Amino acid sequence: MSRHGLFILLCLLPALLLVSIFIYYPLLKGLVMSFQNYTLFDLTNIDFIGLQNFKDILADPNFKQSLTNSVYWVFISLFFQVSIGFVLALMLRRQFRGRGVYQAFVFFPWAMSGFLIGLIWRWMFNGQSGVVNDLLLKMNLIDNPIPFLADPKWAMASVIIANVWYGITFFGIMILAALQSIPEDLYEAAKMDGASSFQQLTRITIPYIIPTLTVTILLRVIWILNFPDLIYSMTNGGPAGSTHILSTYMLEKVIYDQNYGQASAIGIVIMILLLFFTIFYLLATKMNKAGDF
Repeated sequence: MSRHGLFILLCLLPALLLVSIFIYYPLLKGLVMSFQNYTLFDLTNIDFIGLQNFKDILADPNFKQSLTNSVYWVFISLFFQVSIGFVLALMLRRQFRGRGVYQAFVFFPWAMSGFLIGLIWRWMFNGQSGVVNDLLLKMNLIDNPIPFLADPKWAMASVIIANVWYGITFFGIMILAALQSIPEDLYEAAKMDGASSFQQLTRITIPYIIPTLTVTILLRVIWILNFPDLIYSMTNGGPAGSTHILSTYMLEKVIYDQNYGQASAIGIVIMILLLFFTIFYLLATKMNKAGDF
């Protein structure tokens, strides 16, 4: 190896070590543990048990409920985040007085911790002294306070509302950046040709930002599915497991059951689901080349 190549290797070595220690090693360790009887209650009996962990979690009704909740959690949250974020970006693209200050306030929630956001919304949805119940009572929309986080009928909807509010900012930022890259000449030419605002939106704006939307939606699906902070701080997966998603169910296996083998198996299932979704999504959007991004 030449001195130049050795210098490049030494520069890359710290990054390679960090990635190996914090990503690849835990990944391989989790893969091995998913095939082991690994519980903290019996550390003297750690041995390979094949696919037993996967059979146990697939036969668990809580896993099936968590899987169903995960579908609702991801796609309902994503639909409203994209829709409202797109409208917000269109509004912020216009020039008006105080635009920079308003953008700062709009984008501020994205800089906050998901766990902290969950605590705020937990207080807002409080069944006795929450802001949401107080507003609904004052507007005469309800007669008695609703136990949003204590009632299985309302709990999942409540955490999804909090997640939608939290994720709107991300799509607003990304879509606004894409909108600002569209040449104004295209809109001027379209106006000269007599194109309406709706035609400009469907013929210029949306096609131009499709690559950004593709990558952004893919990343957000991965983040939402692996985002237990909000649910854990609001409901801790309750009541009666009605708000558990796969990632919070995995945490429950670690924290309460101390069963690292089954928790690792759930993690592998999450990775497989995300892998299949990514392949299907990229094929469906015909984004097979990295250059198309």
